[in-house]
Amino acid sequence: MRKFIGACCISAMLLTSALGTTMAPALAQTAEPALVDLINPLMGTDSSYELSYGNTYPAVAVPWGMNFWTPVTGKMGNGWGYTYSAHKINAIKQTHQPSPWMNDYAAFGLFAETGPLKVKEDERASWYSHKAEEARAYGYKVYLADYDVTAEVTPTNRAASFRFTFPKADDAHILIDGYAGGSMVKIDAANRRIIGYVRNNHGGVPSNFHNYFVAQFDKDFEVTRTWDDNGQVSGANASEGDHVGAVVSFKTRAGEQVNVKVASSFISPEQAALNLDRELGKDSFDQTQAKARAEWEKELSKVQVSDPNLDNRGTFYSAMYRMLQFPRMFHEVNAAGKTVHYSPYDGKVHDGFLYTDNGFWDTWRAVFPWFALMNPERDSEIMQGLVNTYKESGWLPEWASPGHRDVMIGSNSANLIADAYLNGVGGFDVETLYEAMVKNATTSEGRPRDKRGNVVGAVGREGVEYYNKLGYVPYDVGINENAARTLEYATADFSLSRLAAALGKTEDAKKYAAQAQNYRKLFDQESGWMRGRNQDGSWSKPFNPYKWGDAFTEGNSLHYSWSVMQDVQGLIDLMGGDRKFTDRLDSIFSTRPIFDDSYYGQVIHEIREMQIVNMGQYAHGNQPIQHMIYLYDWAGQPWKAQAHVRDVMKKLYSAAPDGYPGDEDNGQTSAWYVFSALGFYPVTPTVGQYAIGSPLFRNVRLTMPGGKVLNIESANNSDRNVYIQSVTLNGKAHDKPFFTREQLQGGGTLRFVMGPNPNTKWGIAKANAPFSMSAPAAR
Repeated sequence: MRKFIGACCISAMLLTSALGTTMAPALAQTAEPALVDLINPLMGTDSSYELSYGNTYPAVAVPWGMNFWTPVTGKMGNGWGYTYSAHKINAIKQTHQPSPWMNDYAAFGLFAETGPLKVKEDERASWYSHKAEEARAYGYKVYLADYDVTAEVTPTNRAASFRFTFPKADDAHILIDGYAGGSMVKIDAANRRIIGYVRNNHGGVPSNFHNYFVAQFDKDFEVTRTWDDNGQVSGANASEGDHVGAVVSFKTRAGEQVNVKVASSFISPEQAALNLDRELGKDSFDQTQAKARAEWEKELSKVQVSDPNLDNRGTFYSAMYRMLQFPRMFHEVNAAGKTVHYSPYDGKVHDGFLYTDNGFWDTWRAVFPWFALMNPERDSEIMQGLVNTYKESGWLPEWASPGHRDVMIGSNSANLIADAYLNGVGGFDVETLYEAMVKNATTSEGRPRDKRGNVVGAVGREGVEYYNKLGYVPYDVGINENAARTLEYATADFSLSRLAAALGKTEDAKKYAAQAQNYRKLFDQESGWMRGRNQDGSWSKPFNPYKWGDAFTEGNSLHYSWSVMQDVQGLIDLMGGDRKFTDRLDSIFSTRPIFDDSYYGQVIHEIREMQIVNMGQYAHGNQPIQHMIYLYDWAGQPWKAQAHVRDVMKKLYSAAPDGYPGDEDNGQTSAWYVFSALGFYPVTPTVGQYAIGSPLFRNVRLTMPGGKVLNIESANNSDRNVYIQSVTLNGKAHDKPFFTREQLQGGGTLRFVMGPNPNTKWGIAKANAPFSMSAPAAR
């Protein structure tokens, strides 16, 4: 396994690397790290526009925190704010960026210097080394070599504590950069404070959007200055414009530490000050860090992995860390103790929860099923936030950052809402969300518009009128990615039908169940793949199954043809039965990674990530095909799922800067790993079933909601022994290639026996296959 430096230089990991995976029992006991210290926040940061190994940044945060903090190596406004290959750091900023492709909003940065003052980021940037960098989920520390300053930050939900260790200096400085896009700073020397606001964003905000901040210092200011839009420094104590900042200066002793407590609010300056007092108060830096560390440890401890392979454990908890970041809280607690939020939809302050920064096209697949299984209270809050979004904007979000953004396709809010409700998540107004889901499925009129007046096509269902008339979105009506939209709408209709049935809406249930079969209208019997179709019913021509984009989204027909999660048996039938289906699954891995990039006019990073990993057409770096491996469970060859799952985990993931196979995407690519490492994965929304793969670890202890414990044991598990020989649940033989939510949440002991060769008899009975609409008896 690849090794990493910086945060990943955990002493126990290094010790294990030096001694191998087998340690003496006494040594293993003394070297055992806390779960949170197995996390490497630098996983996935060795990325670029051309090639993504995660496109992540080291997020210093608490789980689902309103604000994250991260070091900055890139230029202001660049989505690639931190890249592992960079040599200089120019700030530690508050960030809300969910993806480099969405970019950031409400950001501002802090930095420390000595010597002549430099305020422009390219001039002030300091050399640093990963050898003198410590990245943790709960804190970040770096040596700024050009200034002989050590900078540290540790988070709370809406605030953070900074600690700067200075050398002996007559001219030590701490600056706050408000960044371009609208900012204001004001220095209150008497109270050792800097207050201000920032307004930078990349869309999805109303005209009155502000992020108000307050920074409280523990050292008197000797000199105070601000700078204007031109970077000109003056003695003025306030500045306002497009891009302004503030700097305070003082003398320092060798080793002197200056502490700065920073908090922010989307509601008001007063709320920012309240957040500061409430979340940081009189706590020291170390006390704040201990609390953040404890928050992570509490969440991670719900899944306790015991295995001699610390590299795999590090990858697991690093992935789990990413999975528990988004969607972020956007709500705050006012002076009366009431939960309130500033709405990025109507610009007003409302009661209740709100979460944001999430692309449901990605996260409905595994992140939200994880929440429903393991974090139902959090899932309930998120659902309550969706109710508020609908009431405040008239629509459900599909990609919110912080408000509606015109990115990706589908109507995937239906999947995660129905999945939550049907898997026991309560405490939210499901009738209102059902109304919103039906609106999505009924009309495209009245959708929100962006600042240019353009319809936000990602909200609702683009082309829904065509879809409802023809059963598909046509190829020749000017709607891009039409086949992908059709397939995703059909899955959403399945979720809608399931929720309608649960709510007693029988006629709606029948209607949407019928529409869930619309995937059949795109299956081309001649080619054996899904294909774009014209308005008159003819097939789009020419057809190249290797063409990325066009009728599909960030993939080709070979990737999207498996997007029939609601009716895998129906797809098997269309493809000619189990044997032909599994042959076609096999072909994804055996076909050369050829591609047609003409739709994009360039090799997009998703194409390159498929091409270079030597897995044929299997493009695990993007979401549409990530579930495909598990489809062998429906067709009587579960051992192939077992082999491929373990191969992907081994080759494409590691707790290293290049540790992801493509964009991490709000926790989804991480959630695939987390589920898969446990031995199962949620393919079909709403049904509460988890297709079985191959567990990675020897022992796992899952603490379920309500306190029941599920122990997962994998006897004989190793890199070689990837095949399931038998399964028992609470001592009884389990021959089905899936588990139910009730089985997992019921606790007890789940025991796998693993071996080096496939057991071609286990889990193959057709009557035992997971749910499919076309095989109701197999439920």
